Amino acid sequence: MFAGTLVYAIVNSFTLILLAIGFNLTFGISGVANFAYGALYVLSAYLSWMMMNLLGLPFFPSVILSILATTLFGALMYRLVLLRVRGQALSEVIATFGIGLSILELFRYLGFVGFEYTLPVFFDHSFIIAGTYIDMQRISIVVLGFLLVVLLWLFTHHTSTGLAFRGIAQDERTALTFGIDSDWIATLSVSLGAGLAAIAATIIIPLGSISPSEGYDVLIKALAVCIIGGLGSTGGVIAAGFFIGFAERFTDTYFGSHWTMIVSLIAILIVLVIKPSGLFGQQKELEERI
Repeated sequence: MFAGTLVYAIVNSFTLILLAIGFNLTFGISGVANFAYGALYVLSAYLSWMMMNLLGLPFFPSVILSILATTLFGALMYRLVLLRVRGQALSEVIATFGIGLSILELFRYLGFVGFEYTLPVFFDHSFIIAGTYIDMQRISIVVLGFLLVVLLWLFTHHTSTGLAFRGIAQDERTALTFGIDSDWIATLSVSLGAGLAAIAATIIIPLGSISPSEGYDVLIKALAVCIIGGLGSTGGVIAAGFFIGFAERFTDTYFGSHWTMIVSLIAILIVLVIKPSGLFGQQKELEERI
């Protein structure tokens, strides 16, 4: 039992990292808390489903087109809406939450609800690891999650655009003096965050089904990981993903599934009381602000 719980805890950890890394990237670079993140996750999954079932396209072209479309939607959302309210935190939250709510409730209104709305698995195979059966889709989640973290690190440390991302995140005014266009970088960060949400949906959704309510769940999980790890900190997201992922699976195994959500909430409360900026957050603590 312990070995099986450990294997699935690792899978759950990488699932949470995949769900949160796009939200964290957008906030870390542009400072925008994209509350439409869960809706973008669901949007990409529905787009893939519609391309396959209504247009008759093969799976992988449908997935690629849906990821590109979601990425473009993120860029348009910033240029048409968020650019006008940037710097006003409450307005950004209201605007993005309103956009996300509109997307999710539109799908619900159109009747996109039911177990028939799902995506196929990448590979229909299973393996035995430490005496535990695990399907290839879950192994793919671990592999893709690891690769995305590595690729994002390489992107932000070894490309001109990535270095511009880091410059804006560290000190926007100084970055502006070097000719970096903060609005363009913010557009890229929001669109890239949307694309990462689409990638996560592509590989996670096949384990279940697509539904509008999934958008709210994804947003809550992404927020939980980012709050515990520290908003804007990639290392914090990884650490928090493993912390919550292991805590959820071991709680589910030894105490019952009804305690799983409580573990995450208790972890958030403890972190907010002890270190409000998160485990690796860079925001000033209360005593430093007064």
